[in-house]
Amino acid sequence: MQSTRQTRILATLGPVSQTEETIGALIDAGANVFRLNMSHAKHDWARAVTGHIRAAAAARNCAAGIVMDLKGPAIRTGDLPAPVQLEKGDRFDFTVDSSAPAAEGGRCVSVNYPDFLNDIEEGARILIDSGLIRMRVLRLTERVAECEVEVGGELGSRRHINLPGTKVNLPALTEKDRADVAVGLELDVDYFALSFVRAAADVVLLQELVAAHPHPPKVIAKVEDQHAVQHIDAIIAQADAIMVARGDLGVECPFEDLPILQREIVRACQAVGKPVIVATHMLESMINEPMPTRAEVTDVANAVFEQTDAIMLSGETSVGEFPNRCVKAMDRIARRMEREPAARFHELATLTNDRQKLAKAAVSMADDVGAQAIVVFTRVGRLVPEVAWMRPRSAPILALCINDDVATSLALHRGVRPVVLPWDAGDVGGVAEVVERALQELVAKNLLETGDTVVVISSRSAVEEIADSVQMRRVGT
Repeated sequence: MQSTRQTRILATLGPVSQTEETIGALIDAGANVFRLNMSHAKHDWARAVTGHIRAAAAARNCAAGIVMDLKGPAIRTGDLPAPVQLEKGDRFDFTVDSSAPAAEGGRCVSVNYPDFLNDIEEGARILIDSGLIRMRVLRLTERVAECEVEVGGELGSRRHINLPGTKVNLPALTEKDRADVAVGLELDVDYFALSFVRAAADVVLLQELVAAHPHPPKVIAKVEDQHAVQHIDAIIAQADAIMVARGDLGVECPFEDLPILQREIVRACQAVGKPVIVATHMLESMINEPMPTRAEVTDVANAVFEQTDAIMLSGETSVGEFPNRCVKAMDRIARRMEREPAARFHELATLTNDRQKLAKAAVSMADDVGAQAIVVFTRVGRLVPEVAWMRPRSAPILALCINDDVATSLALHRGVRPVVLPWDAGDVGGVAEVVERALQELVAKNLLETGDTVVVISSRSAVEEIADSVQMRRVGT
């Protein structure tokens, strides 16, 4: 069987990658999951692109996951009559009065957050445009926050603001987010990514909003600020998956701390078996250049060394000039790095139930005998994440799912190849026939070869007569 990459690749779709043809090319290059960035997307676009993803995946007989990334609450500057050039030491004001900038001659800008002046304090830092412009609050009045420029630059209209260390009272879900969630449920997306999560309660709010859906999408908590870092254990415990969103996180925290934060979050996720994504700026230079920088190659390799479940491309595949090359570059780096010793953070985990111990036993057997695959029968997808958590050294996890909904929900997990393969012991003469027929189907799909050694595992909710069992089988013998 052809070698399989364990690390999943999550590709963001956009103007350069929104047709069925281009999405199919990204799947061929190695993309497993697709992200719809609702910060910029319209509902009709999301409907069309979701159809294109599923058509391209069906044509290739694979399961591609879909993540709808919600915009979340964002603090932005208002409109300016013209861009303002700021120099170090300049004074500049912020207000919640949208009529102020024109009256102030452009040396004041409004902010779209009504409680801005109530939340910040004197001495607070205000970062604009991903930290390219930095200010310090000198004095607060009822009208304005009077600031001094510490790092200057050109300030334009509607620029993103970060307030590192300031606790803001923004809602976890905006009205736009709620409208986007309704469309995501209509489209049966697999995941919602929740932006600017500050506490576990934010995750609960979204989980409750989608709970009544027949197939509730899982919730990815995006870790983007200091408050999320402070509450990371509770957020990991509540969320279905975690994204280390290094763009805003790298602005909110000292940049020298970012690699440490990434590693700590990845380690904490693997300690409890939660999927984790490393995102943002992974191959940023390839938006315009056909080759990654050496630093970017090392950055991607570091995430693979940490055995993160997925690595993500943003502008590289949504607006960049070389979307396919970006996916292929990630694929090459991941495949090469996976041949080296890895961090193995999951080995520190404490297993708390029989299903987890069953998964560990199966993975240990597969590692010991050099199995070509681990085959998992699953009806609802519960056992597969446990197997992925145990991080098989080389064997892919072939998750035999009874429908597309289960299959695509598993596409984010490390090492998992979901396969839609309806099976029923009653139809084929018993459990032994179920297993044999499934293995032959996998051979027919070129996922196994005759003579391969495989480890077959099942939970009670799958094939009843081989409940909670681990078998080693030789395909075709």
